[in-house]
Amino acid sequence: MNYELFIAKRIIAGKEYKNSISSPIIKIAITAIALGIAIMLIAVSIGAGFQYKIRDKMAGFKGHIQITNYDNNNSEVSTVPIDKNQDFYPEFSSVKGIKKVQVFANKGGIIRTENDFEGIVFKGVSSDYDFTFFNEYLKEGRIPDFSLKRNREILISESIANKLHLKLNDTIYTWFGAESSTIKFKSRKPVVVGIYNTGFEQFDNTMLIGDIREVQRINGWKENEIGGFEILIDDFNQLQEKGNEVYSNIGATLNSTTIVDNYPAIFEWIKLFDNNVWFIIAIMILIAGINMITALLVLILERVQMVGILKALGSSNWGVRKIFLYNAAYLILQGLFWGNLIGLLLLFIQKHFSVIALNPETYYVSTVPVDISFWAILLLNLGTLLLCFLMLIIPSIIITKIHPSRSIRFA
Repeated sequence: MNYELFIAKRIIAGKEYKNSISSPIIKIAITAIALGIAIMLIAVSIGAGFQYKIRDKMAGFKGHIQITNYDNNNSEVSTVPIDKNQDFYPEFSSVKGIKKVQVFANKGGIIRTENDFEGIVFKGVSSDYDFTFFNEYLKEGRIPDFSLKRNREILISESIANKLHLKLNDTIYTWFGAESSTIKFKSRKPVVVGIYNTGFEQFDNTMLIGDIREVQRINGWKENEIGGFEILIDDFNQLQEKGNEVYSNIGATLNSTTIVDNYPAIFEWIKLFDNNVWFIIAIMILIAGINMITALLVLILERVQMVGILKALGSSNWGVRKIFLYNAAYLILQGLFWGNLIGLLLLFIQKHFSVIALNPETYYVSTVPVDISFWAILLLNLGTLLLCFLMLIIPSIIITKIHPSRSIRFA
């Protein structure tokens, strides 16, 4: 073991700085690093939580990619049907990374009660639909039974149920515009068997989920006519790539769009979280680095005589600098330990107890979402340690300016 590391360990083990003049400054530096890493962990976890939660909700309602007739012009409501019998359904074998292909058809209408009414979009789906998303946010009841020959069962959102004072097993009155020139409207009396609440008000306020066969009957479509296909992919980060591949592998009369194409404003808003997180990380590391530089300079100036003696005994400038850098690294590790403990504790509380609530009309979620990633934690800690340590190398040059004869003379 070299003597620089030995001396550094002796200083750390004896904790001499705790009773020294530099003690308050060192405590402030450790606190700054602890608060900095805690804030960075919280910012990264919440930023990732928002992104993953919102895009998962979007995919739950709309799929990752939608295939429709060109004549629909990306309309929310299916007006021109397409044939269900396609080469890519039910398996999109020509494109890798496709998890599921499912059919849907949307129909605009209204719910009418004795005292009120509400505009809705009836989303018709079939037995092949992936209800994992709605099962997660189901508050009451169950998923509709698609094995029934005439399925009148529907899911409605909690916000619609509260507005219209509806509850489970209620029969509701709905009206839809008919495609026929002789009949203007068609009515249906679906039964509420499930109530969900995703916190995504943009869709919760309008979306009903039921059997696609009801939409086909209302529109006068044949059994093989549907509004379109929803495609779920394995990796959201490959959305644009898979979207282009899907477009290249469908018929000329069909159009495919990704949820990013259909809802650009929401995803542009999500991207702002990345900018905010990077800004917070830069500021926190800068503050922690400045505090550690101050602490290191005070430590050096407080031990000028020790530096002089070591130099007189033959120590090199770099050897003496390493003593103080070892001690500084120990202080940084202390700050990282307490910062991780505080940050992860707060994130754990929010993740499991949802202490902080949000307005879903503004943020698309009802509570602050948290996504804790091991790799994000590791990279933040390693990055903070490395950058703070590198920032300390330059101020440690002051040691080279200390002359043994002058420093020992006034010891």
